[in-house]
Amino acid sequence: MTDTQTDTAFHGRIRGSSGQLLWLGLAMTLLGIVAVIFPMASTLVAALLVGWTLLFGGALTFIGSFSMHGTGPFFGALLSGLLSLAAGAFIVFSPLAGAVALTLLIGFVFMIQGAFEIFFAFELRPLPGWWGMLLSGLASAVLAIIIATGWPAISTIALGILLGVNFITTGLGYIAISRALK
Repeated sequence: MTDTQTDTAFHGRIRGSSGQLLWLGLAMTLLGIVAVIFPMASTLVAALLVGWTLLFGGALTFIGSFSMHGTGPFFGALLSGLLSLAAGAFIVFSPLAGAVALTLLIGFVFMIQGAFEIFFAFELRPLPGWWGMLLSGLASAVLAIIIATGWPAISTIALGILLGVNFITTGLGYIAISRALK
């Protein structure tokens, strides 16, 4: 098969963004290395970022609920806002306990991301470099299993290390695709 026979519309579109994929891959790899070098700090930063995001989002949802008409939408938005506020406050004021909960949540995210990246890799086939995304997907799935088996004991550093390793493998996957598309 020639290259033109194996190219699809998707391949053509992604080939046009190889430069952006390279920069994305480099940035994610660098961020991942920093997170692995400082795992406890990156765990706390991640927990606090999520906590503050939930606090602000919850406050906005709570305030916005009073502009809703109808009992169902009002109480739904009010409850959602209050739950987000409570979760955010819990994480901000107790970031280590929040890290335990977030580590479990990240495990679920890595499993979903791994499935997506494995599917994405097979969509990229037969382009050279598709294996980079496949390896990233498999790494995400393995990280999810590590979280499930070591949780909650590993939560103070796991989030930082796992996010770092995930960023590194995802970054390398994007770099591999970018280089193959050149």
